[in-house]
Amino acid sequence: MKKMKKSILSVALCMLATLTMTAQSVDKAKVTTNADAAAKAGEDLKKLENAEKAWKFDGTVGLNAAATGLVNWAAGGKNNVNGIVYAKLHLLYHKNAFAWETNFDTDFGMTWIEQKEDAFQKSSDNIKLATKLGWEFKTNWYLTVLGSFQSQYALGREYLDGYNPIGSKWLAPSYTDFSIGIDWKKSYKGADFSIYLSPVAGRVTTAYIGENWNKKYTREAALGTYQHAIDYADNPADKAAAQAAYDAAAEAYDNNYPFDGYDFYCQSHNDLRSRLQEKYGTYVYNQEGDRVFRNARAEFGLSFKGAIAYTYQDFKLSTTLALFTPYQGKGFNVKEAWEAANPGGTYTGYYEWSNNNRYFGHFDVDWDVALSYQFLKCLQVTLSTSLKYYPGTLIANKEGVEAERCQFKGIIGLGVGYSF
Repeated sequence: MKKMKKSILSVALCMLATLTMTAQSVDKAKVTTNADAAAKAGEDLKKLENAEKAWKFDGTVGLNAAATGLVNWAAGGKNNVNGIVYAKLHLLYHKNAFAWETNFDTDFGMTWIEQKEDAFQKSSDNIKLATKLGWEFKTNWYLTVLGSFQSQYALGREYLDGYNPIGSKWLAPSYTDFSIGIDWKKSYKGADFSIYLSPVAGRVTTAYIGENWNKKYTREAALGTYQHAIDYADNPADKAAAQAAYDAAAEAYDNNYPFDGYDFYCQSHNDLRSRLQEKYGTYVYNQEGDRVFRNARAEFGLSFKGAIAYTYQDFKLSTTLALFTPYQGKGFNVKEAWEAANPGGTYTGYYEWSNNNRYFGHFDVDWDVALSYQFLKCLQVTLSTSLKYYPGTLIANKEGVEAERCQFKGIIGLGVGYSF
């Protein structure tokens, strides 16, 4: 009997030991499984964080507006309202030795002035898109391929008394750049620096005017003063007389396109295509001295770009400088050819400023500066300037004399903005 009890006790102890060991194994397996799962979750989180760090997206969007109201204002002036919508966006992907950076800057503004003639006027219109791919072959040094595009959205006009001629439009002008070069980048105390140099750069300048566009707006230019007389006639009799003059001029124009009896501009200025292609230098002169108009001008040359972007709390500063010069030599010069054929004579022709100034050493210049300060989370003060100088681009002064000139635009604004 005692032996039987001992045997039963031994079996019970063995079963208890087996259950205990099994439970411990299960617990260890659970612990191991949980540890593996936690480790895997940590790796996934780390990958996600690294992926997020590889991408960087920031920028500023906003609306600046201002209004002036005058009642019995002795100093004079007119009621007016103006507004500008703008966006400056920056996207960067940087992982290992590869970097891809894209910038998009755009704005569009309109002004309303309380007046009978030209009450609505465009005040700002700009599109700039640039993207570049780089491979870091040495710390902060990148082998880079760059592409950029500049143009505008809407028609640009010269606001003059009477008819307002077209001065620009979508793709007239536009500037498209492609280049391969070396880019140096460095970040230091909140500032990002970039210097890019390309000895292999191409620029395509367009002044594209389709045939239908040319006919439509050339006719508008030729009949502009007649239409103006109709729109602003003081009484019905004057309006009827202005309409009769318009009808006669329109009939003469349609019977003899292009209309050559309209002397507000010379014939070359009546034709929209030749006027804009002349203005932006996409034409050339042949050896006979005749102009050859083209929708685009392609050049191969040297390009330099520098940029600084600085952020301190709610303050942002960015500036970019771009230079381009073609490798080509000096082109055919109408003035020199005329003076050689007429010894002792003085050339006074209109085409003194032809695109013969587009040769190596004469730089296209684009310099942009933007400052912004954000307060109260949504209000923003902005200051932006843009300076341009393009050899071969003709700009008229107040006296109507056209020549190569430096262009400058400055905008100060207070409005609703958001930086991120």
